[in-house]
Amino acid sequence: MQTKMNKTTALIHIVLIIGSLLMIVPFLWMVLTSGKTISESTQIPPQILPEVFQLENYKAVWNSLPFVSFYINTGLMIAFRVLTSTIFSAMAAFAVAKLDFPGKNLFFGIVLTQMMIPSQIYLTPQYLLVQNLGLLNSISALVIPGIVSAFGTFLLRQFFIKLPDELMEAAIIDGATTWQVFCRIYMPLARSGLVALGIFTSLFAFKDLMWPLVVNMSQDKMTLSAGLASLQGQFTTNYPQLMAGSVIAIIPMIILYILFQKQFIEGIATTGGK
Repeated sequence: MQTKMNKTTALIHIVLIIGSLLMIVPFLWMVLTSGKTISESTQIPPQILPEVFQLENYKAVWNSLPFVSFYINTGLMIAFRVLTSTIFSAMAAFAVAKLDFPGKNLFFGIVLTQMMIPSQIYLTPQYLLVQNLGLLNSISALVIPGIVSAFGTFLLRQFFIKLPDELMEAAIIDGATTWQVFCRIYMPLARSGLVALGIFTSLFAFKDLMWPLVVNMSQDKMTLSAGLASLQGQFTTNYPQLMAGSVIAIIPMIILYILFQKQFIEGIATTGGK
């Protein structure tokens, strides 16, 4: 029996190691390509290692794009999206999970329907909304689509449902209002869910490409993903500089993950726990 368990554990570890290597390969290829010349990056069959690592690619792409502005715009977009999405999604999730009001099931059904529809369908109405508000080419335009998250509402609803109703009943008997029950009891108990939502919102905002390209035309208002897209030409692309820009762009997320690795793992792991 022990031998069988050891074989199963070894097989699981082998599968996980192979999966980890497959995930690391694109990152390594990006770093290696960033140090190649243009001829080396387009060579067939592909050349894995550059003959001489070209640091000039990093200098050239840094001088050609305002990365400082990209960092600031991306950071502000992530911060405001995480803050607003967490607060408003938690309020909506708490109402659906713990309160009784007419049309509750219909409301939650609309939320689920929004999750099933591709986000590209909302581009035109969202753009017209931002345009009518006069917010084009601004940080506010980047934040508006992420103020409320259907995914966040669904995720936090699952956390609130797991919390006992007796907590709310006892608090109301003691004279607490619904708002006090939400803020002082259920929000602290749903901390792991809020952390998970914040992580997912940060990742979704960081890799968002289409919306920043649509609403912001000025280069100084672009995010990292939109700014990197400008390096890709219509007919030819300088792949070493594009990869160098990608390496520069992901440095903040790598640092963020290193600093908050424990919270990242705990937040994502709790989304699948009962």
